Amino acid sequence: MSQTNPLAGQPVPERLLVNLPRLMTAYYGIKPDVADPAQRVSFGTSGHRGSAFNGSFNEDHVLAISQAIAEYRVAAGILGPLYLGIDTHALSEAAAASAIEVLAANGVTLMLAKDGGYTPTPAVSRAIVAHNATSPQALADGIVVTPSHNPPEDGGFKYNPPHGGPAEGAITEKIQARANQLLASRLDGIKRWQLKRALSAATTHEHDFLGEYVTGLASVIDIDLIKGAKLRLGVDPLGGASVAYWPRVAEQYGLDLEVVNPSVDATFRFMTLDWDGRIRMDPSSAFAMTGLVAIRDRYDLSFACDTDSDRHGIVTKSAGLMPPNHVLSVLADDLFSNRPQWPRDAALGKTVVSSRMLDAVARSASRKVMEVPVGFKWFVDGLAHGTVAIAGEESAGAAFLKRDGTTWTTDKDGLIACLACAEMTARHGRDPAQLYQVLEERYGALAYSRADAHATLEQKERLAKLAPEAVTTKTLLGSPITSVINRAPGNDAPIGGLKVISDQHWFAVRPSGTEDIYKIYAESSAGESVLPDLFKEAQQIVDRALAG
Repeated sequence: MSQTNPLAGQPVPERLLVNLPRLMTAYYGIKPDVADPAQRVSFGTSGHRGSAFNGSFNEDHVLAISQAIAEYRVAAGILGPLYLGIDTHALSEAAAASAIEVLAANGVTLMLAKDGGYTPTPAVSRAIVAHNATSPQALADGIVVTPSHNPPEDGGFKYNPPHGGPAEGAITEKIQARANQLLASRLDGIKRWQLKRALSAATTHEHDFLGEYVTGLASVIDIDLIKGAKLRLGVDPLGGASVAYWPRVAEQYGLDLEVVNPSVDATFRFMTLDWDGRIRMDPSSAFAMTGLVAIRDRYDLSFACDTDSDRHGIVTKSAGLMPPNHVLSVLADDLFSNRPQWPRDAALGKTVVSSRMLDAVARSASRKVMEVPVGFKWFVDGLAHGTVAIAGEESAGAAFLKRDGTTWTTDKDGLIACLACAEMTARHGRDPAQLYQVLEERYGALAYSRADAHATLEQKERLAKLAPEAVTTKTLLGSPITSVINRAPGNDAPIGGLKVISDQHWFAVRPSGTEDIYKIYAESSAGESVLPDLFKEAQQIVDRALAG
């Protein structure tokens, strides 16, 4: 199992800060080796990610992906603009420039943030959804240049097709294959202009992502309720793309909201180290959120978003940082009770590794549960068509419909999750952690955690393909196993691993796409004390299944 680094939660030592000139030199100077699978273009659940230092995210990758997207747009008949946003990682600025050079040369109409500003993922999704609602004859799509909460030396590139959410596998497989073909041909076939020409092209325009997004928030959140309660709110953008959004929210809606750290620094030197001694802007990590937790008594509620602002972290006076499953549960409970215009048949979307508390909340609200594999792409269609009212992942990502039941975004939105928690605090006079205690009193307490276990590449490949019959054990910590699944109940899609379920406990295992580990998720109604034994038994069951 993974071990916590002694420096976890501590300020970043100077020696661990990324050397930015060296990183940028690597971005432009290192040419990926296409014979090495680790250096090819590979779209995971959130686009292509990697580091310039190891040849997995370099200029050639971005040029090839951008050309592949331009060609995909032609083949798919996507005639409208492409909305392009970036986060605050060092590689994002450079990668955006590379992408603009290729996309403009291919005649793509580009919509870039005014004054070169940073743009949260949900603002890009919102722009796509809003455009396509009024211009179906010329559909728009988008790109977000971000590795999400990953370390400062990483880069990332996400494509959102016209539905506005993360691209599904059928699309990313085409883009990935073409990009790798271009890499293998040493970029033969790529159209490219100099940046100055690309930025001054007649097809390149500025777009007010910030103004459009912030103005629209009142259609999603009861901001008057928050303002009327005179809540004192604190927010840490974690040096990310929402840094200019929160002050505008406070100004436009008259909220008592303080940005506790407005700094943007591509080294992210203001962070505290994550569990493994690395820098991550992960708002669900108690180690990364040490600074905000330390000042929680200054505010009625405080919160944070990750670097591209699609994830949320909620910090309360009463309990500190809330686990993501707790946040999702109280969000669903409160919103289902206070959104009368939401479609009555719209479901609650959850992943197979999320808490059973969500199932209890859905039953109480007489809502169906749509349980899908890990990856927000599985919720896109439901959010787009109003068949899913609220969707969330155990990794602190969520989105939900506007107050009138229509679509807001089809990608994760950390800002509305934070503001919805402020809304419920204003409504009930209790913070979200106290409201979760009410759910525990009503439905029973659940203990949940996640751990990592070592696995070779061969073991990970076998794990992803295991059949339920590979588990021969009949009990889980003495509780009879009721089912073993490798496909999600909500859409029958492969989960890329296994989930073993009993009345008292469950665990799920999935191989990591980037590390030599597999992830174990587990939950029990028997209390925190049984989790170590549950993880131990889960690993033994997996080891036996892999041994065959």
